[in-house]
Amino acid sequence: MHFEVTLRHPLGALGAGIRLQSDAALCAITGASGTGKTTIANCIAGLRRPAAGRIVVDGQVLFDSAAGIDLPPNRRRAGYVFQDARLFPHLSVAGNLAYGARLARADDGWIGQGEVVELLGIGHLLDRRPATLSGGEVRRVAIGRALLSGPRFLLLDEPTASLDGARVAALLDLIERIRDTLPVPILLISHAAAEVERLAGHVLHLATPDQPPVLDSRTAFA
Repeated sequence: MHFEVTLRHPLGALGAGIRLQSDAALCAITGASGTGKTTIANCIAGLRRPAAGRIVVDGQVLFDSAAGIDLPPNRRRAGYVFQDARLFPHLSVAGNLAYGARLARADDGWIGQGEVVELLGIGHLLDRRPATLSGGEVRRVAIGRALLSGPRFLLLDEPTASLDGARVAALLDLIERIRDTLPVPILLISHAAAEVERLAGHVLHLATPDQPPVLDSRTAFA
């Protein structure tokens, strides 16, 4: 099981609790703004603490309120790609990638910079600063930095937000390639129904606080 998440949090639609279990290579959480999608990602990454619950990713218990387990973010090994990317503006693309690689412990790094650069098609960008990149290029570099940190899993928060049609298509192709070729489960946060339908094996739909969340298990945990 890649993701086993049960939690309660006072924000959004999470007060009554949510439950997500998925063996899909990529699962998604979708819903309107304010329903708690990013809050769930932050709880999984260790940036927020649930009121109660249990979070297990790839067999590693990250949080268990009953057992008193609450691993710090650096031990959870989440490759978190935030909606605003958060690249270091004073570093080149190569410098941002190198920062990600420095976060990986010696026995955790499972992909090299050359492989990441080739996979993402960013070799021509290595000497440039983030301010000179397009939105799609920024997202590619942020994903590359996350991969080089040796993550146990990827969290992608609205990766196509504010991108135009051509850049959305290119980024979805890339995410699909990562999903199908790399040994890293992905949790996608998105409100875009078409990209969720295309990419996700399982979908957790968050509704308004007075409606329960719904898990779409259309791939039967394959």
